[in-house]
Amino acid sequence: MAFESLSEKLNTIFRNLRGKGKLSEADVKTAMKEVRMALLEADVNFRVVKQFIASVQERAVGEEVMNGLNPGQQVVKIVDEELTKLMGSDTTQITLQTGGVITVIMMCGLQGAGKTTTAAKIAGKLMKKGRKPLLAALDVYRPAAIDQLKINGSKVGAPVFSMGTDSRPPEIAKEALETAKKNHNDVVILDTAGRLQIDESMMQELADIKEAVTVHQTILVVDAMTGQEAVNVAQSFDEKIGIDGVILTKLDSDTRGGAALSIRAVTGKPILYVGMGEKLSDLEQFYPDRMASRILGMGDVLTLIDKVQESADREDEAKSKDMASRAKKGKFDFNDYLESMRQMRKMGGLSGILKLMPNMGVSADQLESAVDEKKLAHLEAMVYSMTPEERSNPKILSPQRKYRIARGSGNSVADVNRFIKQFEQMQKMMKQMGGGKHRRNPFGMGGMGGFGFSGKGKFPY
Repeated sequence: MAFESLSEKLNTIFRNLRGKGKLSEADVKTAMKEVRMALLEADVNFRVVKQFIASVQERAVGEEVMNGLNPGQQVVKIVDEELTKLMGSDTTQITLQTGGVITVIMMCGLQGAGKTTTAAKIAGKLMKKGRKPLLAALDVYRPAAIDQLKINGSKVGAPVFSMGTDSRPPEIAKEALETAKKNHNDVVILDTAGRLQIDESMMQELADIKEAVTVHQTILVVDAMTGQEAVNVAQSFDEKIGIDGVILTKLDSDTRGGAALSIRAVTGKPILYVGMGEKLSDLEQFYPDRMASRILGMGDVLTLIDKVQESADREDEAKSKDMASRAKKGKFDFNDYLESMRQMRKMGGLSGILKLMPNMGVSADQLESAVDEKKLAHLEAMVYSMTPEERSNPKILSPQRKYRIARGSGNSVADVNRFIKQFEQMQKMMKQMGGGKHRRNPFGMGGMGGFGFSGKGKFPY
């Protein structure tokens, strides 16, 4: 989980500050020492840490904070603002050309950073915005990279231009641009070759591509898990060929997050997107303010809303409205349950959704132990073992039918009985909420343990 270690340490530090009715300058300095250590352990650039701590401390020891009604909370607010400023404050988009000019985007980076997959992800993003991208395979040193680009391109529905491994990358770039003009593509994404390390021949090849065609955006893809090395790579690429922005991959696996907190401050180049998973849809726009909120355990509800909007097509919207109407009338059945699970999975699953919610003092370890995605799969297996009639009308589930469902899904009859009982409780609750009798949080229902949560009590949200 991104920033897991840093987030937990900062939350502990600020919890102690909030517990004090009044803060002294010594309290602030002690807290800032601990914040400094937490940032350094998160592999944030030491110069960046030094400047960050100085800025926070200067603002935090002011009279307005020290004598305020809630000084601990004000310090957290200052840290939030400074973290946002550190990562760039404003959200930066990929600049696309207008007036019929084809936008040429050159993707570059070291081998293994996820450049080829990210190129396809960008194409998918642009297509959702009404653009017609063409992916161009310029990695002539690895035939597998060309095949990978073709496979990923077909998955997102974007055409791929390739001339094999016998042509020079600058020539391929020229031909790709000509093909884009003929086929009315308005964006060309050049997937260039990576190397195990930065070398002169690599940089010269990128420079040659820039001479052959007009590149409007040079985007560097770096692996967030390499920490400070990612920052060094960004500096080197910017100095040698010039970059317009950075995409951080594997941020979901980076528990430290030092690269995300250092790149903008060290290179002056914005982070455009972050990779949060292996799926071609797992690429998020980078919002500095939202990321700061995640780090401080405040959640990221706006990104959750974006996920809902992105995952919901017209068919899903119609189904959601129908399910809501049926739920209000107490007619929510097992077919609706399967549909709700499908829609939730499109948004990254239950654990992915909960990670964007405010942590309310819950650590990442507690979150992982509370959410059991495997249990959800067992429950779905029960539903799939039912006949269409049983899914539509759970009331006909006799002991014999339950026994058949248990055997078909690899569960016990007791598991099936428990699931059905909890489902009936959920039906009643939805009917009550729809009728306006009770406005209760469904996560507060005692039976939610069977719907993907651990059996030792309710999830603390």
